Amino acid sequence: MDKKLAQVMDAMIRYDNGDVPRIQHFVKVHNFASTIGVAENLDEETLFILEAAAILHDIGIHPAEAKYGCSHGKYQEELGPDEARKLLTAVDGFTLKQIERICWLIGHHHTCTDVNTVDHRILLEADFLVNSFEDGFTEEGIIHFRDNIFRSPSAIQMLNDMWGLKN
Repeated sequence: MDKKLAQVMDAMIRYDNGDVPRIQHFVKVHNFASTIGVAENLDEETLFILEAAAILHDIGIHPAEAKYGCSHGKYQEELGPDEARKLLTAVDGFTLKQIERICWLIGHHHTCTDVNTVDHRILLEADFLVNSFEDGFTEEGIIHFRDNIFRSPSAIQMLNDMWGLKN
C-alpha cells in the first residue's frame, strides 16, 4: 500500500474510533476496490484515487447521524465530501485535483445512475461486494444488482464466486 494511503487508512480508523463494524467495512471495501482496480488494469493515478475514496467512502455517516438522526446514503453523499476534504487536507501530499475527485466519488458512492467512469463503477461494485454480505441481501437482490450495475469482469467473477452464482 502507498504511504499516503496508509496515512489515510490510519486517519480514518482514528476518525471512526471505537466503531469496529464501520472500520471493518471500509477496510474490506478498500481491499475489494484495490483488487478490482488492479485486475481491471487501472492506471496508477486512477487506482490511487479509487483506493483513497474506498477508504473514505462512508466518512459522511457520523455527520449524517448527528444532523439527520440516520445514515441514509443520500445524507452520506451530502455530508461526506466536506469531512473527507478536511481529512485529506490534513494528510500531506494530496493535490487539489486528487482531493476533488475523491470527494466527488464519496458524494456519489450510493448513486447508481449515470455511472460513466471506471473509478465510480468499481467503488459501487466494491461497496456492494461487502454490503451484500453485511446487509444480508437475498440472492434475487444480488443478481439484480449484478446484472444492472456491475460491469467489471473481475468484480462480476468475484460476486459470482462469493455467492456461488452462475452467469
